[in-house]
Amino acid sequence: MKVLAIGSHPDDIEIFMFGFLNSCQDRGDKIFMAVATDGSVGGDNSGIDLAVQRESETKNGLYKLGKPKMLRFLDGNLHNEANAKTKIKELINEINPDLILTHAPEDYHTDHRTLSEYVRAVIGFKCPLIFADTLLGVNFIPEIYIDITKYFSSKKKAILCHKSQNPKKFFEAVEIMNRYRAAQCNAPKGNYAEAYRLDKRFPFVDIRDLLPSSPAYRPFYQNDKDSLI
Repeated sequence: MKVLAIGSHPDDIEIFMFGFLNSCQDRGDKIFMAVATDGSVGGDNSGIDLAVQRESETKNGLYKLGKPKMLRFLDGNLHNEANAKTKIKELINEINPDLILTHAPEDYHTDHRTLSEYVRAVIGFKCPLIFADTLLGVNFIPEIYIDITKYFSSKKKAILCHKSQNPKKFFEAVEIMNRYRAAQCNAPKGNYAEAYRLDKRFPFVDIRDLLPSSPAYRPFYQNDKDSLI
């Protein structure tokens, strides 16, 4: 199976989708990744030097999964990039994936929301689309939980590659978010999960056969010392 992840900025795939992709890679899927913007305004020293640094950081962060395609649209301005939708469609058609991951339409960042809109507009009937969790889960109602416990240390290393972004701050947010999503499944301490939602449209309404493993089923018992409640 071919899985394509499209993030808005250098570090978005690491923060929101890394565990899912790592799990897919482990089972033998082919992983493809793309980064829409150059990240040039995401720091104190904005401009071309920052863009070059951030591209290097994301290639280092994602090396375990493969080499991301850098589309290099202007950071913070994706909605004004005249050919962005066309380029994204060309990318999808070139790869012809079986599954696409991208940002949720309710995400906090305008580039994330724009990318979500563009991907959804051009994907057609090609394959299913799933939306990744938002930062700290704000406004996001998940339907899919993926167990990333095995891959969490690799995800941490990937996020910390982004030295220009004060990565400890982002990792701490991710640790809270992924632990919280695992806790919603009654997974014990030390377990982590990423959350997603399927963009339901004909004929893609049930894609369980395409997904990596969810957290193990754990019913709740009053006397269970490992339960969170």
